[in-house]
Amino acid sequence: MTSPVRLALLGCGTVGSDVVRLLHEQSADLAARIGAPLEIAGIAVRRLGRDRGDLPVDPALFTTDPLGLIKRDDVDIVVEVVGGIEPARGWLVEALRAGKSVVTANKALLAEDGATLHDAAAEGGADLYYEASVAGAIPLLRPLRESLHGDRINRVTGIVNGTTNFILSAMDATGAGFAEALEEATELGYAEADPTADVEGFDAAAKAAILASLAFHTRVTAADVYREGITEVTAADVASAKAMGCTIKLLCIAARGTDPAGRETVSVRVHPAMIPLTHPLASVGDAFNAVFVEAEAAGQLMFYGRGAGGAPTASAVLGDVVAVARNRLAGVRAASESAYADLSVRPMGEALTRYHISLDVADRPGVLEAVAGVFARHEVSIATVRQAPAGEGSDAELVIVTHVAPDAALAATVRALRGLDIVRSVTSVLRVEGGA
Repeated sequence: MTSPVRLALLGCGTVGSDVVRLLHEQSADLAARIGAPLEIAGIAVRRLGRDRGDLPVDPALFTTDPLGLIKRDDVDIVVEVVGGIEPARGWLVEALRAGKSVVTANKALLAEDGATLHDAAAEGGADLYYEASVAGAIPLLRPLRESLHGDRINRVTGIVNGTTNFILSAMDATGAGFAEALEEATELGYAEADPTADVEGFDAAAKAAILASLAFHTRVTAADVYREGITEVTAADVASAKAMGCTIKLLCIAARGTDPAGRETVSVRVHPAMIPLTHPLASVGDAFNAVFVEAEAAGQLMFYGRGAGGAPTASAVLGDVVAVARNRLAGVRAASESAYADLSVRPMGEALTRYHISLDVADRPGVLEAVAGVFARHEVSIATVRQAPAGEGSDAELVIVTHVAPDAALAATVRALRGLDIVRSVTSVLRVEGGA
């Protein structure tokens, strides 16, 4: 075998520790696959004195100087599992410009400013791999950027956040409300002490931006992604979905389309939606992730598995390390960023979707006619209507599912409904996807 390929590991938390363990446990196999052994040159951490248990690594390798570690001549590959925008961006740009390939799991940085990293990689002639940034151990990004490059992807729909999927699955299974399901997720370790990034959709939006960038050869940032979380989903919404033969999932949806002038565009959004139980994503439960890809030649493809956790993410990191190390030994560089299409991102108002709307209305003649008139004025067609007593006084519940329409027209319809005297309240608005 040739000389060792040496790694600088930035971060040694849950994921970083599992990277170290897998490197140790699989050292012989990894060396055989690459054609050279992998060695850790150093590990950058915040605190040197932290107890790291039985981690199989020489304590002398730890340092609090990440830039110094990156600049060392004996470092070939930089592996970043710290997360966040800064100082990670500065570290990785430094490494890439110096010709040192980077493997990162940093979805937030890639979604906010992936362009800077790709430009630095091109400048330094280095590889930038980030399979672990989306959907944990699921082999997803490499198929999008390599295996499907001979095809045209039209749509990517995914469940890419395990915390929210666990919460919604628990609500569906037990009838619990959001707060109760979140409490269970926290107790079981599926939700962070501050779950905002997950339940408000920020995590999924970052992943949606990365998926859309790869699928549509266009630079998409997290700021381009329309985002809604799941905090407003109620037990009544879940029950209503069941009555329709549906379930509710937090979806990331990236799709090709055309603007009013006929120019090709892409829309990217994250929000809770009802999907029919026959949809492949409907059966994805617990904290699992799954992504459904629709391509012209390949047809429908499904990627499913553990979307988070130390070991699954470390598995994806090491898969990238093997690829980068092989490239280095062969003296080649992987295909660079593909952003040639440069499609414009359409605003959410132009996205085509359907609404499920629950109204608390006065139970008297003419109500349905007045409500239907609002939909007609906004050129939104009604697919189904269901009315039932609301259980209090003279009010009734009106549940309406629309046909497909621009989201702006649907949202305007809801605003107009709120202004009707006969509408006591709009109790729920959810989008419907997948042909339910």
